[in-house]
Amino acid sequence: MKIGITCYPTYGGSGVVATELGIELAARGHEVHFISYAMPIRLSGASERIYFHEVEVTNYPLFDHPPYTLALATKMTEVAEAASLDLLHVHYAIPHSVSALLARMMAAPRRLPFITTLHGTDITLVGNDRSYLPITRFSIEQSDGVTAISNYLRDRTLKEFEIKRPIDVIPNFVNCELYKRSTDAAARAKWAPGGEPILMHLSNFRPVKRLTDVVEIFALVREKMAAKLVLIGDGPDRGAAEYVVRKKRISKDVFFLGKQDRVQDKLGLADLFLLPSDEESFGLAALEAMACEVPVVATNVGGVPEVVKHGVDGYLFEPRDVATAAKYALDILSRPDRGRMMGEMARADANRQYCSNDIIPLYEAYYRKVLNSSGIAASAD
Repeated sequence: MKIGITCYPTYGGSGVVATELGIELAARGHEVHFISYAMPIRLSGASERIYFHEVEVTNYPLFDHPPYTLALATKMTEVAEAASLDLLHVHYAIPHSVSALLARMMAAPRRLPFITTLHGTDITLVGNDRSYLPITRFSIEQSDGVTAISNYLRDRTLKEFEIKRPIDVIPNFVNCELYKRSTDAAARAKWAPGGEPILMHLSNFRPVKRLTDVVEIFALVREKMAAKLVLIGDGPDRGAAEYVVRKKRISKDVFFLGKQDRVQDKLGLADLFLLPSDEESFGLAALEAMACEVPVVATNVGGVPEVVKHGVDGYLFEPRDVATAAKYALDILSRPDRGRMMGEMARADANRQYCSNDIIPLYEAYYRKVLNSSGIAASAD
């Protein structure tokens, strides 16, 4: 099949999933065309059967903000015609599904079906700003197929948007061959030369991720035992987190790595992963850590309980309850095996439910279902 994928190319879950999906599809013989305003962050190095088309937005004095939605729709139409795309798959409803809808209309009389995958913030954002609700509902209803990354997100979308059409759940995934436990003692020693346990966090450092809570939890752990904290990512809350680190006088124990391409190389070195978000529709970073045999301490919100099983492969706590989170972290790290048995359970759970080898075929089948219902014969796989 020839598939056009649009996502935000930034350091967030929706862009990561979309990019990894394209890479996996290309590895299975499909032709994938990414259409966005910049190269997706995890796309570097992936080239065979993968193409990138940059959306250029011209600034005119008439516009306060560049009309990206219209420019994207135009580029989608151009790429669909030039590459003979079978379908478009857009990740994140706002504004990508609207652009795909316009592209489908412009491609007429040729049929260009599009699938919208909901990732979370595109739905919760509308809950905070009702001015987006009518157009988002309309674009979802007009999509040829709609998927959500968790049961939680599907149910919330159906309820809050009063959607009448079906939404299929295809969960996030991880390449279980790439994400695995690391045995690189030298790499661990760079952060923990004394063999201290390593706590880790990975996100886009936005307020919803509660990065300062990560530091607060670590500080409470650090009062009871020697430990190190590794923070992967970047974003608006980095400055606030750095301030808390200085205030707590734990600078020598905290490492800010910035954005990283091969996060699996770092996650596989951790002993514990922290995810204290106010809201998570799935918890992709937690899943990636679990695949690396790392137990997770995360908030009991959204779709996280579908991924992390309390007391089995990690612990769940209520948002902003840093004291309870620290207690759970100490419980894991104080065990004789430093949580290795729980980490092995985490890896087993990730393998059983969320490996790319099992999830990618679900997308392939969904594509064929949409094409068949649209009366279109897919290009040869």
